[in-house]
Amino acid sequence: MTMPGEMRADLPRRVSCVIPAYNEAPRIARVLGAVLGHPLVDEVIVVDDGSHDGTAEVVAGIGGARLIRLTQNGGKTAAVAEGVAAARHDLVMLLDSDLLGLDAHHLSALIAPVLEGAADVSISLRRNAPLPWRLIGLDYISGERVLSRQHLGDLAALRNLPRFGLEVHMNRFWIAQRLRVAVVCWPEVESPFKSAKHGAWQGLWADLRMLCDMFRTVPLHRATAQIWALRRQRIKPVPELRGGRKIPTQTVPGAVK
Repeated sequence: MTMPGEMRADLPRRVSCVIPAYNEAPRIARVLGAVLGHPLVDEVIVVDDGSHDGTAEVVAGIGGARLIRLTQNGGKTAAVAEGVAAARHDLVMLLDSDLLGLDAHHLSALIAPVLEGAADVSISLRRNAPLPWRLIGLDYISGERVLSRQHLGDLAALRNLPRFGLEVHMNRFWIAQRLRVAVVCWPEVESPFKSAKHGAWQGLWADLRMLCDMFRTVPLHRATAQIWALRRQRIKPVPELRGGRKIPTQTVPGAVK
């Protein structure tokens, strides 16, 4: 049985990693440290979304990543659309640029179900995901995903979405296509809360704007329905990686919990 961190050498598909970044100079180097040089990732594309804190300079100084610099801040959805348009490969891994505790074996675990054909798409479940999402085993707005381009939808449609409408838009597409979804637990990985990055009031305002964008893209009642629809389409859970040790996957292709 292949382990998440020990992929078969005969798998032909390669992965383009797209990382949208806005004012993440203090954090993006750690993310790049995990993804650059990963044996399953053929290219890394960072889309600097009009940052003014030196994010692009940090990326350029590290080297190894393809840097796309947008002159104006257009939001995460637009940045991802630019990165995917520039990507060379069919399989795309989307990563947030502020992750803490990310390591190469987490990326292997996220890529494995899709690369091996056990799932059509995969999505992370981080340590500090909201408690309700951890209890049901699904963070439906997680930004860390692996998918084929065809499972992203039309790029022109993405560019017309609200700034933070990306994840619920993808969910809507996945549900309509009845895709098999692998949820990969990342018990060592966190995404810092906006209040920790911007302060209490600015963080609260940023969260409210994000929620407004989400519910402009998909109404609240339909967003709630997405949680249960994706849960029905979830394949058998991919085991956690405890302490970096590779745990053999028990994923059964096509099996839905």
